[in-house]
Amino acid sequence: MDSLGFVGVGRMGGRMARRLVDAGYELTVCDTSPDAVRALTDLGAKAVSTAAEVGSAAEIVFVSLPTPAIVESVILEPGGVGDGDRVRIVVDTSTTGAAYEKRIAAGLLAKGVIGVDGPVSGGLSGAENGTLAVMLSCPEEVFEQLKPIVSHLGTPFYIGPNPGMGQTMKLLNNLLSATAMAISAEAIVMGTKAGLDPNLMIEVINSGTGRNSATEKKIPKFVIPRKFDLGFPIGLLDKDVRLCLEEADALGVPMVVGTAVRQLLTITSASEGFDADMTRIVQTLEKWAHVEIGEVEGG
Repeated sequence: MDSLGFVGVGRMGGRMARRLVDAGYELTVCDTSPDAVRALTDLGAKAVSTAAEVGSAAEIVFVSLPTPAIVESVILEPGGVGDGDRVRIVVDTSTTGAAYEKRIAAGLLAKGVIGVDGPVSGGLSGAENGTLAVMLSCPEEVFEQLKPIVSHLGTPFYIGPNPGMGQTMKLLNNLLSATAMAISAEAIVMGTKAGLDPNLMIEVINSGTGRNSATEKKIPKFVIPRKFDLGFPIGLLDKDVRLCLEEADALGVPMVVGTAVRQLLTITSASEGFDADMTRIVQTLEKWAHVEIGEVEGG
């Protein structure tokens, strides 16, 4: 199918939508930001005013929105994607959690539409370069139908047939990412307070068993240079970890470390602001330790 729809073309959605336009698809878009829409219409996309209009313009509609409540509203409420008279498949690339995704899928099914959870991982650079990991849970035949389209966004992974399975996979990924950032920040702050050079610490850690996504990229590129512009808000990461803990609780799985990480995220979100970059988690620890990474104190 050459005609697609995309609702929510902000930081992540806009980059994914651009790749679909560049791949030659006819794309109909909708967003509350006129600037975000204009960036795509300048490339040839068609703009409409409501999510329902997107659902009336395309059989496959992608959604990328910030919170579970907004996703559910935009898809299921009156005037939402599900009210479109052409849409047959809705792919939610947001991070909503399994409970929301199951409810959304059930609501869409009642309208004769297939709901697919297809959360993505890889950040802004992954969306820009088409290197995202896309975690799809849906019937296998739907996965095969979506695979050539999603391949323009990154690598499609078939997680399973049931709604919510892709969301669970994404939440586990984000829990690990948040935990790596939190514990790596603690280690580098401690080492800095002890007089170790942050750059040397990163080099040693990445040559040994402690290396992880935070030490390989986030800390050397965004923390030590004091840029703090990775592009993922701390408030959204806090939301993702909360959703993961809620799902773990429902499954009867203890999350001792995850709970501690969530507390640090919540504190940072409150002190630095919801939209502060996730790498600013280090600043909470710096304030407590009375030290700043990059400033080497005498040993």
